[in-house]
Amino acid sequence: MSAPQRPILFVSLPESGLLNPLLVLVGELSRRGVPDLWFATDEPRRADVERQGHGSAVEFASLGEVFSELSAVSWSDEVYREVTQTSRFRAHRAVVRQSYRPDLQAEKFRRLESVVDKVEPALMVIDCVAGFAVDLAVQRNIPFVLSVPFLPSNVLTSLNPFGPSGTPRNFPVPHSGLPFEMTLAQKLRNELFKWRTLAMFFNPVMGKVLSEDARLRKELGLSKPSPMTRIDRAEMILCNSVAELDYPFPVPEKMKLVGAMVPPLPESGQVDDDDGLVDWLDAQSSVVYMGFGTITRLTRDQVAALVEVARRLDGRHQFLWKLPQEQQHLLPARESLPGNLRVESWVPSQLDVLAHPNVRVFFTHGGGNGFHEGIYFGKPLVVRPLWVDCYDQAVRGRDHGISLTLDRPRDMDPDDVVDKLTRVLGNPSFRERAERVGALQRAAGGRTTAADLLLGLPALA
Repeated sequence: MSAPQRPILFVSLPESGLLNPLLVLVGELSRRGVPDLWFATDEPRRADVERQGHGSAVEFASLGEVFSELSAVSWSDEVYREVTQTSRFRAHRAVVRQSYRPDLQAEKFRRLESVVDKVEPALMVIDCVAGFAVDLAVQRNIPFVLSVPFLPSNVLTSLNPFGPSGTPRNFPVPHSGLPFEMTLAQKLRNELFKWRTLAMFFNPVMGKVLSEDARLRKELGLSKPSPMTRIDRAEMILCNSVAELDYPFPVPEKMKLVGAMVPPLPESGQVDDDDGLVDWLDAQSSVVYMGFGTITRLTRDQVAALVEVARRLDGRHQFLWKLPQEQQHLLPARESLPGNLRVESWVPSQLDVLAHPNVRVFFTHGGGNGFHEGIYFGKPLVVRPLWVDCYDQAVRGRDHGISLTLDRPRDMDPDDVVDKLTRVLGNPSFRERAERVGALQRAAGGRTTAADLLLGLPALA
């Protein structure tokens, strides 16, 4: 293999859902001995990046500290409630209002500009939400690859009734949670979603934000943004999904569906600090794994409801619950927890857990990575959608016979949860379909196919 003439620069926001697939990919390139690998993201992820140097070095380029306004993990409880409310459009609008910060995007642009001046990359690999990085690649005419950890339609479907779109006009709008086969009322909601998205930018407050964006773009020498720029200008789009998990539409040639990006397993290696977790999993016959991502903030009532779910299924199934340490104070007293419930603030590797044969179902918030990773390992899902894209994944999983979605996600009603878990665990069709699509994901090649495609680009010839 001939070495690239100049470096490859990976760029990502620090959110795990966006960053992790790129960490897997840069780790694969490092194992192959590819030289001149650089990774630009926010300072708190330095150690995560530097750990990927399995062969050749992976150099970390800092984009400074995390801007709390752009990081869902650090949003206030008030903002969290707004972006996770039951109204799909209002939640979508709250996310846009919170994250559309031209001043902060401009600052990240300037910091990345310094990195690019130093590194002089031949190719950039950019997470699909890092708009500032796409802007810089386009301005400097640097070839770039877009990384998409969502369903393929997520980045191809227009949110604007007049915008160009890579899917048919009546296709479900991203973040709407609507199915492919819609009732008349749902079709109207789908169309209204696009018009309301357009209308929100005519609000005086958003008008000021647009004016600020235009001023900063002129100052930085950037052209007027287009909704499809990142798609049209990309050399290639790496999507961590397969066609069988989305609704049907013609996927463009430049979009490569490679399935979930999974590192070599066991990811944790021969760990001695897992507190007996592997032995515990080995000793069980049926485990429900509960993991709701890094953004979910459960209430005391919701925690109590999940404890009650485990209690009701005691004697039939064991529960492994990855619950962040900062939320464990919401648990009842340890001595009152049911004997079939194991609570961990950290597991050496969620992927190792999902790969374990005794894990029968994944109870998840339905984020892009978790959704695809669970199915990659042939696990059916029960989904408690959190926000935006989670509802889109949930409805497709349901329609493809791979998962069930809670009727009242915010309530976390024990009757509802027990019903969905019992149905998924008791009906072998859910597991069979998950295993079939999981096999398709593995055949798509994940990190190895993505690395091959990347190294075959003309920019690295």
